[in-house]
Amino acid sequence: MPVKFKDYYETLGVSRTASAEEIKKVYRKLARQFHPDVNKAASAEARFKEINEAYEVLGDAEKRKRYDALGANWRGGQEFTPPPGFENMRFDFGGAQGAPGGIHFEGMGGGAGGFSDFFEALFGGMGGAQGRRGSFRYRPDAFGGQPDEEPVSGQDQEAGFTVSLEDIYRGATKSLALQAEQVDARGQPSRRVKNYEVKIPAGATEGTRIRLAGQGATSPYGGPAGHLYLTLHIAPHPLFKINGHDLEMDLPLAPWEATLGGKVTIPALAGAVTLTIPPGTESGQRLRLRGKGLPKPGGRGSGDLYAVVKIVVPQKPSTKERALLEELARVSNFQPRNW
Repeated sequence: MPVKFKDYYETLGVSRTASAEEIKKVYRKLARQFHPDVNKAASAEARFKEINEAYEVLGDAEKRKRYDALGANWRGGQEFTPPPGFENMRFDFGGAQGAPGGIHFEGMGGGAGGFSDFFEALFGGMGGAQGRRGSFRYRPDAFGGQPDEEPVSGQDQEAGFTVSLEDIYRGATKSLALQAEQVDARGQPSRRVKNYEVKIPAGATEGTRIRLAGQGATSPYGGPAGHLYLTLHIAPHPLFKINGHDLEMDLPLAPWEATLGGKVTIPALAGAVTLTIPPGTESGQRLRLRGKGLPKPGGRGSGDLYAVVKIVVPQKPSTKERALLEELARVSNFQPRNW
């Protein structure tokens, strides 16, 4: 009776000349990706079954040799009848439950042991024995503890945390408490508060991602925990705005300071610094203090601090100030408007 041909090489996405090690590597990656307890998509279970069936054949030297004997001209989905010599073919599928490498699932459809009719037509006669990767009865340790399989890691997790600009500048270690969600082997979620010590790396700034290796979700299969990725945010500062590793601040100047020039003392993260005001400085002009910004990564110096001039006037001038300003208005030839 004809069945539908299955291209196991296409299922795994490998070439017909792929090595056994390459096939195993691709299988492990796909099996982790489509494991029904990890991937909740409706199609994941069927895809996982296809992957396991393909590896049952291509991962076994004898079965792969028999499969390759069919030739390379078949395409997936074509009507296929086993050639003479295959109808009585029988293979040893490992016999006992729990054989090395076993990944077992029940109730996933297909022929005996969960395999397709095509597989059964070529490699039937399992006689009720559970396959090396064959009967599809789920075991929680399917990806962990077996000598030839890599354990499934726990999921990576993401979180954000906020620190002060001073912490960024100095570099600090901050305590952080997060509510972590874990999933056990039965897929049941649980939540608990975990405390972390987070070292802010040199050169960090807004949006920097910090990885805490092995601090993510635990694996329900006995594999390593995932990673925790923290996105750093900087709290608003009363004086400074942040632009990468540069800082910017407003610099209020009196009209006479901007006109005559001079020196003013301004705050900076490293402490107060003296800034020279050129004569004739205008409102909106940006005065740079080199290297007074945030440290750059890799010891590449620091960003700059920009002081943006804003000329301010006395709201309630004294009698003498008003008299002087009126005198200035009478004697000055300055024309602020050119239209």
